[in-house]
Amino acid sequence: MKTYAIVGAGSRCTSMFALPISKQFADAARIVGVYDPNYKRAELLQQKCGGGFPVYKDFEQMIVEAKPDVVIVTTIDRYHHEYIIKAMEMGCDAITEKPMTIDEEKCKAILEAEQRTGRKVTVTFNMRYRPFVVRIKELLKQNTVGQILSVHFEWFLDTSHGADYFRRWHRKKENSGGLLLHKSTHHFDFINWLLEEEPVQVSAFGSLRFYGPTREERGTRCLTCSYKSSCEFYFDITKESTRDLYLECEDVDAYYRDQCVFSEEIDIEDSVSLHVKYSGGALMSYSLTAHSPFEGFKLAINGSEGRLEAETFHGAVGPFAGEDINRLRIYNRREEEISYKVPLVLGAHGGGDERLLKMLFRGNMEDPLHQQASSWDGAMSNAIGFAANKSMREGNSVLISSLIQKPKS
Repeated sequence: MKTYAIVGAGSRCTSMFALPISKQFADAARIVGVYDPNYKRAELLQQKCGGGFPVYKDFEQMIVEAKPDVVIVTTIDRYHHEYIIKAMEMGCDAITEKPMTIDEEKCKAILEAEQRTGRKVTVTFNMRYRPFVVRIKELLKQNTVGQILSVHFEWFLDTSHGADYFRRWHRKKENSGGLLLHKSTHHFDFINWLLEEEPVQVSAFGSLRFYGPTREERGTRCLTCSYKSSCEFYFDITKESTRDLYLECEDVDAYYRDQCVFSEEIDIEDSVSLHVKYSGGALMSYSLTAHSPFEGFKLAINGSEGRLEAETFHGAVGPFAGEDINRLRIYNRREEEISYKVPLVLGAHGGGDERLLKMLFRGNMEDPLHQQASSWDGAMSNAIGFAANKSMREGNSVLISSLIQKPKS
């Protein structure tokens, strides 16, 4: 049985890792400690999991006393590298939530530490495990479209999900690297994985025109806002799902979960568009919209023998609210349109979380599609975001090799 220590006790950590380890995987995994700078949040996680492990007020003390095999890192993105590196230096492997980190210097430090210590970093790209996505990978492996020449990929966040990134810590690039790192790292890894090629060059544009200081009627936070009765973006932090974890923990760190989405301090983009050139010659155009009237993605893959189109829609608002819609088609050179029905799967992130967790905590599973992601997979997905941010800052195309190079073994 492997033992795990957790750093970062937010909602994602609780639902994705702590509760599943304590329940579904109790025969194969055991939590031996949790640390969060907000001790109240750590104590709440401990209570929800049955109290079978201690809460620590110092990360290094936790590693020394609890002696975990693996450290699970689910902190604010800007701190991922600190805990990943320290965990490896203290003899532990690391599992990290995406993104692995938020800039190229932190990324290089992680890769160097992994090589120096001989420990292992695993990045949790749950999108690789979604059955709908797996079917796309299988069809491409079967050469249904031949050699892949280009990819067009649109991702839509609705005004329930998308707005949330602009009221939380993600809204500042110093914390998240922007949505091209925090959110799009999933999408970039997905394409890298499908193509089995590495990105080499990126050109990007982005803007903040929907959220941010675009409205005069705004406050500091929803709880005390004068406009909460009329604002369609009002977020009720007093509801049960957020009260305990956030509102009642504010006195420790003054973190407000319900900050105004029209704040002047927001400096991340809400619309982005970029182009990527890959090592095998494939090209990708990608866009992310964080204020769409619906949620989902549209993907088109053009190949020498045809075209694959995939769409998925779901979300909390708009015409697909409460539904899960998947569509998958192949158009070949014989003028045929072939539709594939992929059964809907229950579970978080299209069933991806459950399958990822089995791979992480059960282990010893076959992995013919290479779904378990390494630090280098994390770095290559990050690198597109690093290069896109630099391209937007400087107004030019950016070579990945100028930011990240694979360590020599």
